[in-house]
Amino acid sequence: MESMVNQRILILGNLGYVGPELTKLLRKTYPKSHLTGFDCGYFSKFYTANLFSPDNFLDVQIYGDVRKCENLDLSNYDSIIALAAISNDPIGNKFEALTININCDSLVDIAKRAKSQGVKSFVFASSCSVYGFAEEGDRTEVSDVNPLTAYAKSKVNAEIELEKVATSDFKVTCLRFATACGMSDRLRLDLVLNDFVASAIANKHIEILSDGKPWRPLINVKDMGRAIDWAMNRKSSEPYILVNAGSNEWNYQVFELAEAVKEVFPTITISINENAAPDKRSYRVNFDEFKRIAPNHQPKYNLIQTILELKEGLEKINFNDKNFRNSNLIRLNVINQLIEKDIVDKDLYIKSI
Repeated sequence: MESMVNQRILILGNLGYVGPELTKLLRKTYPKSHLTGFDCGYFSKFYTANLFSPDNFLDVQIYGDVRKCENLDLSNYDSIIALAAISNDPIGNKFEALTININCDSLVDIAKRAKSQGVKSFVFASSCSVYGFAEEGDRTEVSDVNPLTAYAKSKVNAEIELEKVATSDFKVTCLRFATACGMSDRLRLDLVLNDFVASAIANKHIEILSDGKPWRPLINVKDMGRAIDWAMNRKSSEPYILVNAGSNEWNYQVFELAEAVKEVFPTITISINENAAPDKRSYRVNFDEFKRIAPNHQPKYNLIQTILELKEGLEKINFNDKNFRNSNLIRLNVINQLIEKDIVDKDLYIKSI
């Protein structure tokens, strides 16, 4: 592979939550690399940064759909990072077939074309949600998966198909990320910790809709970028690596996350729905393998640092929306509006003007 100093990198799905932080990291770490973003732009206008668009750190921004990019010349790139996805369970539940098509089929097709056109590295953002419900023990990479949602199923299917594509000349790395959290220049508030901090600021109250007992591993969005950096340029010779990406210290029950937010906002109140039906998505994850193979790219942020980062970021944009769950910081709301305004069709293709 060409030296990372001058590498040409394509980021699929760069205009979402993870992409801005990844773009800034890559530009800072490899200032001479050529960075291209490719995204359909559903969420491109929803900045949560005050002064400067993270997209300005790209060399090129291409607008397009991963389902219709046959004419995109992939031979120009050394590495491809696949972030593009129907990004969470609520959207996936509403658009199940499209979730499989976008998150799996389209990206696998791109990987096959990339391999044939000489790309050397393909990094796929998978998810620890593939473990679904796990009663006993921390899940490792060899544990059985139990995907309970269309989103999780799409990630499992993609992992299986991408392994078939990998060769010594086309390295594929699947990162099973813990649940994302933290401040981004395109913030999402439909993630558990981000929701809790927004609730603390706007409503002085956190309402836990479950009984608070489900386990969740978390990772700061900036540390996701560090893991992708490692995966893109890993030295190991294995054609295919599948690894849980996060840290053991970040396994928390949901009520513990709320209590940590209360440490930063001591005057807030917390309510728990003790009578809620059990949340079937509950899993602890073991990240020992990631620590072993990527020792220099381990997460730097802890829970309290991330809460403070969210607090500072939301205060900088004067956030105080008590009804934020109906706002454009919730991804499903944006998708619904795009459909209602006839900007995208029922299959989520952007319509011609």
